[in-house]
Amino acid sequence: MTYAYKTSRRGALKLGLAASLAAPAIARAQQGWPSGPITWVNPFPAGGGTDTFARPLAAQVGEQLGVQVLIDNKGGAGGTVGASQAAKMKPDGQTFLVGAVHHTIAPSIYRTLDYDLEKNFEPITMIALVPQVISINPNRVPAKTAAEFIEYVKKNPGKVNYASAGAGTAHHLAGELFKLETKTDIVHVPYRGAGPAMQDLLAGNADMMFDGMGTSAQQIKAGKLLGLAVATPKRNAEFPDMPSAPEIGVPNWIVSTWYGLWAIKGTPEPIVDRMYQEIVKALNNPKLQTIWKEQTAQVGGESRADFAKRIRAEIEKWQKVVDAAGVKLD
Repeated sequence: MTYAYKTSRRGALKLGLAASLAAPAIARAQQGWPSGPITWVNPFPAGGGTDTFARPLAAQVGEQLGVQVLIDNKGGAGGTVGASQAAKMKPDGQTFLVGAVHHTIAPSIYRTLDYDLEKNFEPITMIALVPQVISINPNRVPAKTAAEFIEYVKKNPGKVNYASAGAGTAHHLAGELFKLETKTDIVHVPYRGAGPAMQDLLAGNADMMFDGMGTSAQQIKAGKLLGLAVATPKRNAEFPDMPSAPEIGVPNWIVSTWYGLWAIKGTPEPIVDRMYQEIVKALNNPKLQTIWKEQTAQVGGESRADFAKRIRAEIEKWQKVVDAAGVKLD
């Protein structure tokens, strides 16, 4: 008993010494941060869903911290180009990745990636979640309801195309899942982001999108696009007349696009925690909540642990869809 007590006491003394030595380092990390403008790497082009939420959030966080929070768009390959570049940046708390659900799809759809979402990044929190919606250009697709649309594409296999934010994005996989569930043939046309895809859809160069409400909501409200259904179990409060997935006979077509913030792996823990606190504070700002509501978005702010669980669950979910659809990219 005496020996066990001494060992325990010695261990406690070591832990106490380690904590006392670490405390000044933690304090320095907090006091010296931020040392200048902060950059959020957005691996998608300007004008897409990620930008819709990242820019007002960055402005609010910057105001709270007293520094600029800059958005650096690095689009390409479904978000993997920018994510790859961010993964190699210095983990000093001055650079973060602001991305989307698309990053949880990439591991299963791309044969080779030079980064690992769970190993190279530290989850901070989800910032917004929006449902997917079937958005069609009414001048190109002769359908006014989801039932008419499904009937039309079944009678015209391979003649209707859908634009996406890029191969391997949630827009792409939402389309593949829809095709599997409805046994239809709709041609995928990938773009370098949701912004360019939306521009072509509005210009009449594409037929439709399986899009996040973050980019489609305002266009539907303006009458430029026709929203046929939301990929949710129930109707959306902002679009009460739009049927849900079960109502159009596709109960398993449940897809949401969410956006989140990651730190570069190795970023000091006090800085990661501080950024989380600043995000939560910003998301409680009435001005931002109004923007989120206009985009039919659920406000984020879940704990770091819960965000990590969400990421793991999404990776597993989309692996099954990719396997079923047989989609692979180099």
